[in-house]
Amino acid sequence: MKSATRLVVVKLLALVFLAAGSLAPAQSPPRDTGPWNLDQLKKVPPATFGATRGLVQEVYYEGEPLAGKPTRVFAYLGRPKQAAGKAPGMVLVHGGGGTAFAEWATLWAERGYASIAMDLAGCGPDGKRLPDGGPPQDDDAKFRDFTDAETHRMWTYHAVAAAVRGHSLLAAQEGVDASRIGITGISWGGYLTCIVAGIDDRLKVAVPVYGCGYLHENSVWLPRFAKMSPEQRDRWVRWFDPSRYLPGVRCPILFLNGTNDFAYPLDSYQTSYRLVPGPVDLRIEVRMPHGHPQGWAPIEIGLFVDSVLRGGDPLARLGPMKTAGATVRAAVEAKVPVVKAQLHYTHDTGPWQKRQWHSIDATLAGGAVEATLPARRPIVYYVSATDQRGATVSTQHAELP
Repeated sequence: MKSATRLVVVKLLALVFLAAGSLAPAQSPPRDTGPWNLDQLKKVPPATFGATRGLVQEVYYEGEPLAGKPTRVFAYLGRPKQAAGKAPGMVLVHGGGGTAFAEWATLWAERGYASIAMDLAGCGPDGKRLPDGGPPQDDDAKFRDFTDAETHRMWTYHAVAAAVRGHSLLAAQEGVDASRIGITGISWGGYLTCIVAGIDDRLKVAVPVYGCGYLHENSVWLPRFAKMSPEQRDRWVRWFDPSRYLPGVRCPILFLNGTNDFAYPLDSYQTSYRLVPGPVDLRIEVRMPHGHPQGWAPIEIGLFVDSVLRGGDPLARLGPMKTAGATVRAAVEAKVPVVKAQLHYTHDTGPWQKRQWHSIDATLAGGAVEATLPARRPIVYYVSATDQRGATVSTQHAELP
C-alpha cells in the first residue's frame, strides 16, 4: 500500500515538474555583437587625465586602431559633488555636429551621477582634429563604400567602440557603482545608443533620443542609400543599422522622439522599437525640436533613469491602445498620479516631417485614458498621459485608412 502511494506521488510530482517546465519562458536569443570584440572593449582602456573644471575632468582614452595606427578618444568625466556611497553612472553619446559636451556631463553630475561624454569625431576639447583621432563624423565618412574586411575603418564601428570603452572607463572610476550604469544618446547618438544597448550586456538602462534604425527604409538619408549599389546598401545595413542589434536589448529602455522629426520619421521609429523583446517606454512629443540641448532637456529622461538606477518613482505606463468604433482607450498604471491625458492625431499623408498634428484633451477614468476619434479618415493617432511632475508618456501610434 505504501509503495503504491509513493508511486502515485512520484507520478504527480513528475507531472507538476513537466507542467512547470512547459510554462517556463523561452530563452532569449543570443545577442548579435556584430564586428565588435566585446571582451576587449570591456577592458579598462589606458587613459590620461587632464584639467578639472567644476564637476568635470578632461580625459583621453585609447580608441580602436585606424589603418594600423593607434587612436585616442577625448572625453569629459563628470563626478557628483556629494554622493552617499558609490554613485550610478551614465554614458552620454552626442549626435551629428556635436562633441564631448561638458555641460551635459555637468547636468548628470548635478543629478548625482558619474558620467562620461566623449567626442566621436576624432576631436579634442577645442573642437580641432586630433593627430591620432578616429574617423570624422560627416555623412561622407558614415556612408562611404566599404568591404566586409573594412568594417573596422568605418565611423560607426569606431563610435560604438568608443562608447563601450567609455563605459568601461567610467565603471572603473573610484566612487562609481559599476553595476548601475546606463546610456543615453541624441540623434546620431540615439542611433548609437540603440546599437550599444543591444551589444553591451552590462548596461542597466538606455534612453535613445530621436535616433533609430531602418535608415534605409525611411530617413533623411534616403538619397545616400539611393546612390549605393544594392550590395553596398545591404552591407551597410547588415553591419551598421540598429535593426540588427535592437533585438539584443535586455535593459529597460525609453524612446523619445517628435512627430515631425526631420531625420528619424515615426514609421522607421516604430518598426525599430518594436524589435526590442521586452517592455518599451515611449515619449512622443508633437513637433519636438531637434538638437542637443533639446534632446537632453526632457525631464522624463532623468526620471526614467532614476527609477531604474536609484529606485525613484517610475514614469506612468500606458497599455496598448484599443479602438472600438470612434472610441480609443488605453489602460494606465502610475505611481505618481496622472493629471492630464491627450489624443494626438493627423489626417495628413505623405512625408512624416510635413504632417500637421492636432491635440485634444482626453478623459481619465477607471484606470484608463479614453478619447473619441474625429470622424475624418485617414487618421494617424496616439494618446499620452502626463503625471503631477509634468512627465509625459505615450502609446504607439496607430493608423486608420
